[in-house]
Amino acid sequence: MDDFVFHNTTKIIFGRGAETRVGEEAKAFASKVLIHYGGGSAKKSGLFDRVAASLKAAGVSYVELGGVAPNPRLSLVRQGIELCRKEKVGLVLAIGGGSAIDSSKAIALGVPYSGDVWDFFTGAAVPTEALPIGTVLTIPAAGSEASTGCVITKEEGLFKRAVNSELIYPRFSALNPELAFTLPKEQVANGAADIMSHLFERYFTNSRPVELTDRLIEATLRTVIDAAPRVLATPGDYDAWAELMWAGTIAHNNLLNTGRVGDWGSHDIEHELSASYDIAHGAGLAVVFPAWMKYVYKHDVPRFAQIAGRVWGVDNAYMDQERAALAGIERLEGFWQHLGLKVRLSGLGIGAERIPEMADKLTNKGTSTVGNFIKVGRKEAEAIYRLAL
Repeated sequence: MDDFVFHNTTKIIFGRGAETRVGEEAKAFASKVLIHYGGGSAKKSGLFDRVAASLKAAGVSYVELGGVAPNPRLSLVRQGIELCRKEKVGLVLAIGGGSAIDSSKAIALGVPYSGDVWDFFTGAAVPTEALPIGTVLTIPAAGSEASTGCVITKEEGLFKRAVNSELIYPRFSALNPELAFTLPKEQVANGAADIMSHLFERYFTNSRPVELTDRLIEATLRTVIDAAPRVLATPGDYDAWAELMWAGTIAHNNLLNTGRVGDWGSHDIEHELSASYDIAHGAGLAVVFPAWMKYVYKHDVPRFAQIAGRVWGVDNAYMDQERAALAGIERLEGFWQHLGLKVRLSGLGIGAERIPEMADKLTNKGTSTVGNFIKVGRKEAEAIYRLAL
């Protein structure tokens, strides 16, 4: 096990009516907040009004900024930064899933910074301060409600980049499983793929031994495999949604990467895909991850055989480890297809025309690599994209 420091400062308020408690939580940090959200569902459902009433009851005023899109855009982040400065906002409160939360995090980073917030995403600057952030989660998927991560897309050039900083751990996050009851099935499936991918990124490591966190990751995967079909079949199943929502948070709050170095190459590979084609992140991961697995599994066949047996129930007592490893990948694809996901680029209507361009952008024209389990350069990236076709 590698040495580590684990420090997660996000307060989780979990359960029915959790969103009605955000006023008192926000009051501890600011007298005026920005409510940042996506489309019209937050208002149509009455959620926005409940949050606003909670703020009002606590004596906290607010301004609002909607319009967050999937793969949140830098232009709206810049608009939010200016609004916060003008209105002297002290906290950014996200209502929504990962896109709204990531956009809120970028705004929180940009308000106190004198330069362009995109500097943090290119590595030209390192964050040193940020506004506090709160969240009301509506989509179990990205885990951004309790993570250090933030991903934003720059429209000019179609660049999708990430920044990680403990400064953007949300100070509090309200998780009410009932808020997910009306999610479209496509979003549920994409969310499940996103959660599972966060777990896979941590599982495929060269660190040894990591048996405790292996078992925790496997258990969380098994929870998602059980809960996701249940919520698709019965959208009002509170207990199934509770399991899925909490799994999404645990999958990405950094607890499960303690003592180990994860890979994260597949996320970088997918970011180029969703930046180029504006597909949902989870949909892209459902295509990229099996292709990555097929490309890299020989690097550590026993690890792939282990997850095949422990998570997918592959009885590897009667087959060699390589056959077991490949059977596990096949069962992953079958599960995602059962949820309604596509596992090939062709299923998303995407061909090979942009593969060289995506591989170039991913690796800075072949001068850098991504991933830790194996290093993925331009040649390897092109091969993985082609395996995904």
